[in-house]
Amino acid sequence: MRLKDKVAVITGAASGFGEGMARRFAEEGARVVIADLNGKAAERVAGDIGKAAIWTQTDVSQRAEFDEMIAATLDAFGRVDIMVNNAGYTHRNGDLLEVDEATFDLVTAVNMKAIYHSTLCVVPLMEKQGGGVILTTASTAGLRPRPGLTWYNASKGWAITATKSMAVELAPKKIRVNCLCPVAGETAMLEKFLGADTPEIRAKFRASIPLGRLSTPLDIANAALWLASDEAAFITGVALEVDGGRCI
Repeated sequence: MRLKDKVAVITGAASGFGEGMARRFAEEGARVVIADLNGKAAERVAGDIGKAAIWTQTDVSQRAEFDEMIAATLDAFGRVDIMVNNAGYTHRNGDLLEVDEATFDLVTAVNMKAIYHSTLCVVPLMEKQGGGVILTTASTAGLRPRPGLTWYNASKGWAITATKSMAVELAPKKIRVNCLCPVAGETAMLEKFLGADTPEIRAKFRASIPLGRLSTPLDIANAALWLASDEAAFITGVALEVDGGRCI
């Protein structure tokens, strides 16, 4: 029960890494908010978890929807201890010149500006409570950029730098800020990361990972659990690689 009595808000929590975190956090005693653009899927995950969870349909590119999400959280659970910026978006793997402006804007809104929105919402609450944890799902792409994903890579590099800067500035408020850098895993975005999802392309990508497999939601959830827990009380400003050795 490493998160007993903690309240965690997780964006993009209706599938993939976010769903894995929500389920794992709840197993460890947290009350969780399943926030996702896909309201039906969010409702399903919250229903599976039970009374320790609520769900919200949230577009993380919109500040007003963050305000609604946090209001629902406070109404249900009274506080916010852990904010997980997990929602993400990518353009398809390919020529950087062929990414249209609308797609670029969505990548930056979801992967970058949403962190700004959530910070403005939760930091004042956490400061009043005496501290808290902010955790962002970044990517190995922000550390070891891959050709064909330039604008996505850049957004994740931004997230990593923001994490480190926020960690320094918020440390006096007892707010720890870290991020995870997963290698690609079995999520809805995998096909876009690879350009095309074929056995041959998967095999080539797995060969670049020393431990020989893609990441799983449980891999990421276990790392997030540790960073969110009091076991990591002296850890802040870290970009933790959860990548099977990919970035070595």
